[in-house]
Amino acid sequence: MACVGVFVAYLPVTTVSVSLPAMQRALGASTSQLSWVSDAFVLPMAALILTAGVFGDVHGRKKVYQAGLALSGLGALVALCARSVEVVWIGQALAGLGSAALLPTTLALISHAVPDPRERGKYIGLWATALMGALATGPIVAGIILDHFAWRWIYLLSVPASLLTMACAAKLLTDSRAPGTRRLDWPGQLTAALSITALVYGIIEGGATSFTEPKVMVALSTAAVAAVAFVLVERASDSPMLDLTLFRSPSFTATTLIAMISFLGLIGFFFALSLYFGMVQHLSTLDAAWRLVTVCAVPLLLGPPVGRLVHRVSPRLLIPGGLLVTAASLLSLTDIGPDTSFGSLAWRLALLGLGLAFVITPMTATAVSSVPYRQAGMAAAANNAFRQVGGALGPAVLGALLTSEAVDALPGHLADAGLSGRTVQQVTAVAEHDGIGAVGGLDLGADTPRVLAALSEAFVDGLHLCLVVAAVLALLAAAVGALLLRRPRHTASAVTAGSVPPAVPVGSRAGE
Repeated sequence: MACVGVFVAYLPVTTVSVSLPAMQRALGASTSQLSWVSDAFVLPMAALILTAGVFGDVHGRKKVYQAGLALSGLGALVALCARSVEVVWIGQALAGLGSAALLPTTLALISHAVPDPRERGKYIGLWATALMGALATGPIVAGIILDHFAWRWIYLLSVPASLLTMACAAKLLTDSRAPGTRRLDWPGQLTAALSITALVYGIIEGGATSFTEPKVMVALSTAAVAAVAFVLVERASDSPMLDLTLFRSPSFTATTLIAMISFLGLIGFFFALSLYFGMVQHLSTLDAAWRLVTVCAVPLLLGPPVGRLVHRVSPRLLIPGGLLVTAASLLSLTDIGPDTSFGSLAWRLALLGLGLAFVITPMTATAVSSVPYRQAGMAAAANNAFRQVGGALGPAVLGALLTSEAVDALPGHLADAGLSGRTVQQVTAVAEHDGIGAVGGLDLGADTPRVLAALSEAFVDGLHLCLVVAAVLALLAAAVGALLLRRPRHTASAVTAGSVPPAVPVGSRAGE
């Protein structure tokens, strides 16, 4: 049930990402609005994942698991009925709330069912395989649907998947709570949500307009103040949402930083890559899907064996090694052009998947195993939260860089194409005001093919910048891992000594 739950949670991620060009054409959305389609899902997940973990610990994981499935289905249903990009945002946000409930709960279910940390690594590998299976399935489903139906039908599969999983969970899952006494930390939740939301909003709007805009400066200032308030609140709380003493563990600190830094680059890259397939190569959604599946297929196949390696090979070797492979694959993609073939892309995308395979499972397992057992659930939720913060910032940061570089490069490519100064000014003005996506809809008569060719070249310049930035972020994450990661010690001794029970079934005297 943990694997099925994380599959449902992550199914919308790539299903939506490969459908962004179709949404843009149908809804007339700008690049900034498309960023919000992705971030409307990731932002509530990042902001509320820690609170969802606490809810599960206090009120029972089965209840939170079921609530997450219900919200996932409801969000898909809202987006399925959408006629505007704003309604898509609402549906995505509801689905993101559902995923926020599912992610920490599914890991807590594994910790409850498999208290032995050495055995648990194998099951976290299966959990990561289910996650990658959702990422691999989403593009294919979206591609098949969009070849025959309107874009909104990509959300249909999530509705019965959520309902069927709820029905199975009602019969198969036993509810459990965390040992000890935890309470909901509303001050911590409010300050964390405010900080994350203001930060992502400020970066998206700053990239779309200017970072000197008053609303952007207010948002970024609010994010900084709320972040400081969160730290102060958590330090003073006797039942914090995130116990800051967790960061005394170098390995836990490393995994949270690696999660945020690497996913900022990777999710931003996938956002840019999906636009490249649609706006530059003009591929059908299914053709784009096969290319994205190349990335997901390798971690899908390697998830279980990597899970078995977690307690045999030091994470200090596995995680930085995987990040170095990831960086190498991203840099190898910097020579792609508008007409690069699938064959030329495939081996480099597969190499990227190979790097990810040695990062995702060990990163999650190390975060859980690097702290005392009673804090394992909080550690898992925190690792997921930081990962989602990075994922939320990715499309915003790299989308802004992509747009800025493409707009700056566009006049030069238009001039190289032999277009008149008047046409160059007209096209550049549209790109600066309405975004590069609007240029593709211009009708300039006989000049249109040359304008589109120049737009493709400018977009590729922006994509190359995104690839370099994503690779640098992967290298930075690798350096953090090499410096801070250690072999986990806490969990094995706690469990084998029997000093801490793995979880408390709901209704037992200890759970009360």
